[in-house]
Amino acid sequence: MTEEEKARIRQEVEEGACEFIHVHREIVDRVESVMPDEQQLLDLSEFFKIFGDSTRIKILYVLSQSEMCVCDIATLLQMGQSAVSHQLRVLKQMRLVSFRREGKTVFYRLADSHIQTILAQGMEHISE
Repeated sequence: MTEEEKARIRQEVEEGACEFIHVHREIVDRVESVMPDEQQLLDLSEFFKIFGDSTRIKILYVLSQSEMCVCDIATLLQMGQSAVSHQLRVLKQMRLVSFRREGKTVFYRLADSHIQTILAQGMEHISE
């Protein structure tokens, strides 16, 4: 084995790669049997991308506290109503918020308790 090959192997070991190739078939098979399909993983990735925008996180957070209309959210976050409406449209498309009409006013809220839980767990994680 050349010095170059030895150096490459040392680097791989230091980076967490296996020192020698040995597949633990029972572990691989068990995990493979519960792996979601590719489309589900793509959908999950898209779902979490929504949480990667601070404006959307702010909107989700305020809606976790109270149902609000666009005017309320825009005032609270010191944003334009059109910017808030745009983000709410994205959040509706991803089924993170829902709405109800009361006369001419549309009130938004979190779509379900899962979103509240995700926000709470995220806040707990960053607070540790």
